[in-house]
Amino acid sequence: MNSRFSDLLQVSLIVVTYALGMRILLILGLLGLAACNGSIYTRNGVTDGDTFYLAPRAWADDDPVLQSWVAYSLMRSVCQLEIGGDNPAMNNDYGCEFTSRLELLETWELQRSEHIDAEDAYLDTLLEVRRAGFLDEYTVYYFGTREWHVPAEVRVDDFRRWKRKHLARHKPQTHIIGSWNYRPM
Repeated sequence: MNSRFSDLLQVSLIVVTYALGMRILLILGLLGLAACNGSIYTRNGVTDGDTFYLAPRAWADDDPVLQSWVAYSLMRSVCQLEIGGDNPAMNNDYGCEFTSRLELLETWELQRSEHIDAEDAYLDTLLEVRRAGFLDEYTVYYFGTREWHVPAEVRVDDFRRWKRKHLARHKPQTHIIGSWNYRPM
């Protein structure tokens, strides 16, 4: 079989050997990569930064559920930026979370009016929570921290009673459509 193809095949089957120095460099590189801690890019599960960047799919995909979460992400990031500080990505505030969830629901209602077949069990459940008058309480109960300044009129005990009947096995959700990073210098 003396064809050009067979010559190429035979050449590609030749065992490739690397010099000892290349092998050592490869092993050291792999060890260095394995030693990297992925958590250095996040703090408490949140990416670090002073600038929020929307994910590219937010511009291209008009899925009503996705666009509702885009509205949530933008509202939350704007609020975090307004609070300010060295690392706005780490800002966690009752007002930001509540306002962002409210924006999520308003966008979801608008999206559903434009896309009649749109469905999302979580967002529909959250609409029920708001209709029952417990969106504030839901926000505090599922996302609150000790540092939050919660208005006195938030009725968490009433919500807990309502929750037992209406939100059995409920799992809260948050979808950030984008990421924080530092502005280029």
